[in-house]
Amino acid sequence: MARENVLELVRSRRPELRRSERKVADLVLADPGRVLHATLAEVARSARVSQPTVVRFCGAVGCSGFQDFRLRLAHSLALGTPATHSVLLGTDPPEAVVEKIFDYTITSLDWARQRLDRAALREAVAILEAATAIEFFGFGASAVVARDAQQKFPLFGVPCGAESDSHQQLMRASMLQPGEVAVVISNTGRTRSILDLAAIARASGARVIAITGTRSPLVRHCDVALVVETLDNTDIYTPTISRIAALVVVDILSTAVALRRGDEHSRRFRAMKDRLNGLRVSDDG
Repeated sequence: MARENVLELVRSRRPELRRSERKVADLVLADPGRVLHATLAEVARSARVSQPTVVRFCGAVGCSGFQDFRLRLAHSLALGTPATHSVLLGTDPPEAVVEKIFDYTITSLDWARQRLDRAALREAVAILEAATAIEFFGFGASAVVARDAQQKFPLFGVPCGAESDSHQQLMRASMLQPGEVAVVISNTGRTRSILDLAAIARASGARVIAITGTRSPLVRHCDVALVVETLDNTDIYTPTISRIAALVVVDILSTAVALRRGDEHSRRFRAMKDRLNGLRVSDDG
């Protein structure tokens, strides 16, 4: 698994650091680019601490030394600005919004990738591969993810559904059978209706997979939980990034299942894509 974004480690571990080490943390978070190009002595001088304090700080955030910290800092900056630098402000001009949202999206997706349980993912793929039918459930923003998953049914190679009406969802969950799979999607994992649908589907004999943002109450009602953790930002923007991360996980699941279907499925899938391409207008008009 990839190493954690060191800037997010600094942010999360700052409260646990000694007072002198927090001075280094504050310098790093305030101007990571400056620290990246500074020497050990320059960082110590700018933070108004001793050089050994800087080295202790590096160890406290999981690095083997100052050079290792700089290498990981360079990697973090390449992935995008940390969440602490991406908070949207009412005074931000459109240009700043562009930079912050792109930076935050890249960083948050990397955060989710590092924390995704690979063993749980393999188990979910195996369950979906053996499914005779798949039903996706979600409300609000998660309903968008459910509909996107249902649109990828050719990749799964089995009948798929994503009912939007709550009564229809209840009926579908109640009628699921052994061999079928329910995929329940909820970032909070606390929506009462989703919890009920997961419990009903499981009681009906179906396997249940959750795509959720935390180890929430939803996990208790599922056979496998894919926790897709994203970083907190503003109340306005956070639901968007959680939806993007969930959509990426749907892509991972559908692609992984399709790759295990064999040559015959690949041939049929290519034929389907060729037919879809025939519906499009060529460059010549």
